[in-house]
Amino acid sequence: MFWAKANGEKTITSYQINDRLFVQGDPADAIFYIQKGKVKLTVVSKHGKEAVVALLGDGDFLGEGCLAGQPSRMATAVAISTCSIMRLEKAGVVRLLHEEPSFSELFVAHLFSRNIKSEEDLVDQLFNSSEKRLARVLLLLANFGKEGRPEEVIPKMSQETLAEIIGTTRSRVSFFMNRFRKLGFIEYNGSLKIRSSLLNVILHD
Repeated sequence: MFWAKANGEKTITSYQINDRLFVQGDPADAIFYIQKGKVKLTVVSKHGKEAVVALLGDGDFLGEGCLAGQPSRMATAVAISTCSIMRLEKAGVVRLLHEEPSFSELFVAHLFSRNIKSEEDLVDQLFNSSEKRLARVLLLLANFGKEGRPEEVIPKMSQETLAEIIGTTRSRVSFFMNRFRKLGFIEYNGSLKIRSSLLNVILHD
């Protein structure tokens, strides 16, 4: 496996909920690979307003802007579940990209996937209702649409955070979550369970 060739240039760290991988403005000198867990990326404006710009999970890279010459982090990365994350020094990543075709394929596939996801997020924000945007975020957190079996139980996330992600108020999120629960699309009692039937919210016009 190509990871073995990054010895001395990689470290694997366990993170707990709300631990930060890096902070907006930090030097951009490495990329991170999520072996297990979920991470959110947030950006804070000059006026102190915070927005969630991405949710990442198993098999995703983050911090890859450093490879394009980005000198500092444009966002803050925070664990939203227990995570196992590999940190790869920039020089080591560049070497792997040149020497390991399998790593290059994995990394390029990730970049394409992130680009498609960004376009879908933009369309979602422009054309879908708050209710559909919330349903989509919950399904993404449960890995619906990814290879493998979707996760029924997803990391507990505050309604404030969900509101930030979809661009609405906490009260609206609370209203939709209660509605989803009454319809049997979700269950929450200490943990949040997502049913595949939640897809009906997105598919229904």
